[in-house]
Amino acid sequence: MKIAVTGATGFIGTALCPLLEQRGHRVIVLERNGTNDLQGADAVVHLAAIAHSRGVDEAKLRAVNVDASVALGRTAAAQGARMLFMSTVKVHGEESGDTPFCESAPLAPQDAYARAKAQAETELRSIPGLKLTVFRPPLVYGPGVKANFLALMHAVARGWPLPFASIANRRSLVYVGNLTHALASALESHRSQGKSYVVSDGAPVSTPQLCRAIAEALDRRARLFAFPPALLELVPPLRSLTRSLEVNDALLHSELGWSPPHSPESAMRRTTEWYRARGG
Repeated sequence: MKIAVTGATGFIGTALCPLLEQRGHRVIVLERNGTNDLQGADAVVHLAAIAHSRGVDEAKLRAVNVDASVALGRTAAAQGARMLFMSTVKVHGEESGDTPFCESAPLAPQDAYARAKAQAETELRSIPGLKLTVFRPPLVYGPGVKANFLALMHAVARGWPLPFASIANRRSLVYVGNLTHALASALESHRSQGKSYVVSDGAPVSTPQLCRAIAEALDRRARLFAFPPALLELVPPLRSLTRSLEVNDALLHSELGWSPPHSPESAMRRTTEWYRARGG
């Protein structure tokens, strides 16, 4: 297939494009506004987006994450190309509680970024003739990761004491190599058309388990101490480390026969190897 990709130079795009080429596809790097380059494409993967809403005007979020996505969707529909849209599990909310999120869970976005992604999904589905597939990943990690996961790796690598020993949450994660494998599998199957999928590495982990997994891969010792989770909740940046955000991706497995090719252990090892190589 000829597959156009937006966001090809980003975190997910730099892992996806080589994988698609290895699987025999022709990849076209698509500029954010370069919808004319869809001519002759069999599919387009839309990864380009403003990834976080902190400090970003909601109107700008809408212009990039909604309006540009819808314009690309209309072009794809007009040219008969499939579209794979990268959304986020946060369209379902910030906390899954006792019931993991699956694709049929209600949309309940809590911040501007998630609201924009949910709105883009809704508007894309309203485009006549668009052959749409949506992915809603949880936190994605791997070589090139930034933001909170990278900050946690810094803290563990430096041996900082972390107040997470008493946290008993359940967080789903997805390694970028597993996510891109799932994206490629969906592109190669007509069963994915019109569907939405959550995706993960498998069993969820707690924040203490994640810290210990990072430490083990770095040949360090995780220095965790007990602290009341309710007090950690008072610090907004720490809430993602105290709450549960778990997905049930059984649909992806049953419909596409997909399973993650990378184990959590090998995925963390590859991530920490990248971290060391960059001087972390």
